[in-house]
Parts: sequence; C-alpha cells; structure tokens
Amino acid sequence: MKLLLLEDDDLLAESLDECLKDNGYRVDLATSLSVARSLMATERYELAILDLGLPDGSGLDLLKQWRKDGHDLPVLILTARDTWEDKVVGLEGGADDYLTKPFHEAELIARVMALLRRKSGHLTAELTLNGVSLDEANQCVRVDGGTWHTLTGTEFLLLRYFMHHPGHVLSKDQLLNQLYALDQDAAASNLIEVYIARLRRHVGKSIIQTRRGQGYVFDAG
Repeated sequence: MKLLLLEDDDLLAESLDECLKDNGYRVDLATSLSVARSLMATERYELAILDLGLPDGSGLDLLKQWRKDGHDLPVLILTARDTWEDKVVGLEGGADDYLTKPFHEAELIARVMALLRRKSGHLTAELTLNGVSLDEANQCVRVDGGTWHTLTGTEFLLLRYFMHHPGHVLSKDQLLNQLYALDQDAAASNLIEVYIARLRRHVGKSIIQTRRGQGYVFDAG
C-alpha cells in the first residue's frame, strides 16, 4: 500500500519514511509542493501525510486544490501549528485528521491505520472477506476461522491491497506500484505471479482470480 509523504525537514522525513516502511507501507517522499503535484499526477496513493509549511507554498492550498480536482484519498496533516483554530482550518480545508509535532510514531501509525480502515469500510484491525481474515497488526492470515499463518512483508502488502480493493481488477503494474517505491529499481513483472502463487496457498485459488490479459481480482464472495 503506497503513501505520499510531503515533508521538507530532511531528518523528520527520513525518520517517518523508515517508520512507515517498518509498518508495511511503501512511501514516496516529496519535499516541495511542485514535487507533490507531479507525483499525484502520475502515481496512485492510498493516503497522504501532509506538512503545511513548505518552501514553495502552503500545503493547505495544495490540499484544497486536490479536493477541488476530485482527489478523495485520506489526508493526514502533520504540522507544528497546534492551535485549535489551525486544526479547524485544516479540517475544513479537506483534511481527514490532524496531528501536531512533536508526536509519537506509534500514534502516527495508529492514525494512518484508522484512516485506511475507515476508507475501506472496515473499522477493526482485522479484515475479513469471503472467509479470509487478515490481521493487519500482526501481518498474518487465516481462512474460515482456522490457524493463523504469518505472511512475509511482501505477501502482507499484496494481500492487504487486494482486500482493500475487493472485486476490482488489479493489473500487474498497479500491484507492483504498491509494492515498490519510485526510488527503487523496477521489479520484474513476473514477481507478481510468484507472490500470487504464494498467497493462493494461504487463501485458495478461487479467492484470487486471474483475469487473462487484465490482472487479478480478490473475490469478496
């Protein structure tokens, strides 16, 4: 699951990037509004973490433009502006949540997970679809109430993305885009086939279906 992080403080950005990746997310980093605009025009993100004070303008203005353009991804504002008036302005400007600096990384991760669950319509840390249960906190899966099986990092990322988009045909390129950040070397497309085969051993072939020439679909039942 890929996130956009807009933060111009190098040390904080590096720390956040590491924290988010440790928790199973892929992150593209933007240090200015212009970079963020370019990324949003070409990439698909599940959530954005947005600082307000950027070297080339206001993050709040960017957020308002995103909403005007129809971008409905959840946005978490992360800023040092901590008055209640600032929070009201941020939330009214289109933010879904507002976290002030300094903050605990555990709280940031909890808020990110909560926003993503809200977006997908699931209000707990355990997703269950068509008999498949995914424990997001512990990165493990079980079928029909059976034994939990621990997933590798990539298996977890892939299955979580499928379960947040049930019934959607997802191409190999879309799936690779969620697994690898822009600054990483491009992965071979057959890597997806390898991980689909691994996931099917856990959840069954009928759950993750192939659409020949198009991609794969998670059957929500």
